[in-house]
Amino acid sequence: MNNNKSYHNELPDKLYFKIGEVGSLAGLPTYVLRFWETEFRKIKPKRSTSGQRLYKKRDVELILQIKHLLYDKKFTIQGAKQYLKLKHVDKKVKLSTISIKEIRKELKSIRDLLAL
Repeated sequence: MNNNKSYHNELPDKLYFKIGEVGSLAGLPTYVLRFWETEFRKIKPKRSTSGQRLYKKRDVELILQIKHLLYDKKFTIQGAKQYLKLKHVDKKVKLSTISIKEIRKELKSIRDLLAL
C-alpha cells in the first residue's frame, strides 16, 4: 500500500475530477470505475448539470485503495468491502477511545483543581 499512499499525496489539488481523469490517475478503464460505484457505496461522485461524474479527492483516494486491495492484495470484491468496513469501524473505535482518555484526563484535572 505504500505506493498508493505516496501517490495520494501526488494527486492534483482540485475540488473535482472527471471520470476520465480518475481513470488516468488510477490506471483503470472508466467502465471499471462505474462498476465499482455500484459495488462500493462510499464512492459517490456528484453529477454536473450535464450528467458528468465529478469525483472528490477522497473518492479518488478510496478508488486507489480499492485498486490496491483488489489488484495487489488479491482481495475479492466482497473481501475488500469487509476490509474497508472493518477499517472504518476500527477507526471509530480508536477515535472514541482517544476521546474517553482525554475526557478522563480533563476530569481528573478539574477534580484536582477543586481539591485545592
